[in-house]
Amino acid sequence: MEVFRPTRPLPRPSGFSYGLLDTLNKHFQNTLGISKARSSGLQAAYFGAYPLASLGHANWILRHFGYKAVFIWGLCLYGVGSLIAWPCLVYRSFGGFCAAIFVIGNGLGSLETAANPYLAVCGPPRYSEIRINLAQAFNAVGTVVAPVLGSYVFFKEVGDNAEAIKNVQWVYLAIACFVFLLAVIFYFSTIPEITDADMMYQATFAEFCYTGAQVAIATYFINYAVDTRDNTSSATGAIYLAIAQACFAVGRFSGSFFMHYVKPRYVFLAYLSCVIIFNSAATTQRKNTGIAMLSLTLFFESVCFPTILALGIRGIGRHTKRGSGWIVAGVSGGAVVPPILGATADAKAPKGTGIAMVVPVCFMVAAWSYAVAVNFVPAYRDPADRTGAATIGIENVDRGAGKQNGSGEEVHKGARASEEVAV
Repeated sequence: MEVFRPTRPLPRPSGFSYGLLDTLNKHFQNTLGISKARSSGLQAAYFGAYPLASLGHANWILRHFGYKAVFIWGLCLYGVGSLIAWPCLVYRSFGGFCAAIFVIGNGLGSLETAANPYLAVCGPPRYSEIRINLAQAFNAVGTVVAPVLGSYVFFKEVGDNAEAIKNVQWVYLAIACFVFLLAVIFYFSTIPEITDADMMYQATFAEFCYTGAQVAIATYFINYAVDTRDNTSSATGAIYLAIAQACFAVGRFSGSFFMHYVKPRYVFLAYLSCVIIFNSAATTQRKNTGIAMLSLTLFFESVCFPTILALGIRGIGRHTKRGSGWIVAGVSGGAVVPPILGATADAKAPKGTGIAMVVPVCFMVAAWSYAVAVNFVPAYRDPADRTGAATIGIENVDRGAGKQNGSGEEVHKGARASEEVAV
């Protein structure tokens, strides 16, 4: 069974950046004395940049110059944003750091715009959800490492004072050096191209609602732990966040495993239903029980984002590049929902984060409507099932491998065939 057709490793550095952002959110509240709602400016800058990339500059570069150009462009933007973040952290400028995060968000949004459709069509159509979920699973490891690093390295000895924030500058300098090096590597690498054309815009609403809710939960997870569990510091809350993000990573691997044997749309419906159940429980439970409910919420969130994207671009064939841009633009929900949750928590201060978790529940229910549609509405279900039943890239693999000339020709043929069946 050939799930992947290997070409080159794709750049997916967003997990660490996203996980670090969630940790910094709470520490900026403590260090700079800002409200929960204002601290969500970090998420607004980060995810607000995504549609600018996926519908604007990155999508234009993708359609005119191809995947390789977008990978290099996204990495360079990520590096520039990391360099801008360095002095902003030294001088404790929240507004400047938000601007740096906006540039970083443009870079990561560019990478998502290219990487997701590339993974979807670089192998057998039947396994597109599995490929994207596995790639996102490894990406999720970064969301586990970042809170642990924040708790044990940045904030363990110095707590929430100014020196703690300054410590983070070295991480962003290291990130800048790494991504610029990665951009050089991609410049000299061979990336087989995949054909393009027009577009269809399925699943953007679901991605908007789901991503907004997911980001809101992660953003205020540390606040939730501090507010609902007695004698819990921000550093301890970061550890609980790391545990929850580990559940998230494990959930992606488990979901990828189940998708080998069960239709991805079934797994998606089951996981998102569990998200609503456990997220709802977290609004009423407190202490360790509430944290456990929210951690289980992250476990079942795991497959939702990549599966919405993979199902959304199934059956649209030559429109895949533009369609991926629209669905990735749905990530802008991460700029909308966290401020709503933060404002609700502030209104219920001093410990209002627990009840404020009802906000992501509402958005998850809205996203759940897409899971129901893709399972029970023929107009959504049938195109996904037709593409999922395709045997392109599975049958006669050995014969096809014998014709490979080493220049990426087979990837071109598989991609073109995938698109023809989808149309």
